Amino acid sequence: MIQRLLSTASLALVVLLASGTVGAQQPQQPQQPANAKEAKAKFTEKFNAADTNHDGKLTREEAEAGMPEVYKNFDKIDTKKTGAITQRQIGAYGAAKAKQRKAAQDPGSLN
Repeated sequence: MIQRLLSTASLALVVLLASGTVGAQQPQQPQQPANAKEAKAKFTEKFNAADTNHDGKLTREEAEAGMPEVYKNFDKIDTKKTGAITQRQIGAYGAAKAKQRKAAQDPGSLN
């Protein structure tokens, strides 16, 4: 159950990163996905649009042009320092951030 909630929270964070709404103050928030499946589809659509050469990876330039919030965190996401990041790496980064946020909210938790 906790793993499922963390997974859903991770997907939501990834969608927020992809849409550029994390930390941004905008007058109108885009409609949030109703469920994890919808969130994943929206993220994949955004990633594919940014991946202009369709190689399954985003370079720093592709991220800057198509996914600005991912670009801002590019060096943190690119843990292998290859100069390109995959959807999986962005998801792992989102999951780690969600876990950190949860731990900060519940300091007594062992997870």
